[in-house]
Amino acid sequence: MDIRPARTVAEFQAAESLFDGPARLDWSERFLATPGHLMLIAYVDDIPAGMVSGVEMTHPDKGTEMCLYELSVDEGYRRRGIGRALTLALADEARARGCYGMWVGVDTDNEAALATYASSGAEDEGVFAMRGWVITPERPGQPPNPR
Repeated sequence: MDIRPARTVAEFQAAESLFDGPARLDWSERFLATPGHLMLIAYVDDIPAGMVSGVEMTHPDKGTEMCLYELSVDEGYRRRGIGRALTLALADEARARGCYGMWVGVDTDNEAALATYASSGAEDEGVFAMRGWVITPERPGQPPNPR
């Protein structure tokens, strides 16, 4: 297994089977152009077998931490340590970038993810509640979102 940072849209497109949907050109370009965004891809025999994405977040009174945004391993490559290796590689990158910590939000019933994160040294920090807002981007020529 070889873990490498994705640096091109072509790498995203080659690995899009690991994503929830297709790798859109505009979003891929924006991801690559944004400082603090990182994607690592695990290759087995030059085939994308897994990926992890991270986003650096900096706050004036806390410094910079890494959010493990998404982890995915192709079903045919699961239970081989790829998820753990990707998680540890992201933690190593966070350390190299001067982050003081790394965190991930995970569904409490996602046993595979919980086991992966525990095996890579993550600790349960207690109850986590997540709230979300659906925001529809305004498009030129369309009226503003009525929300």
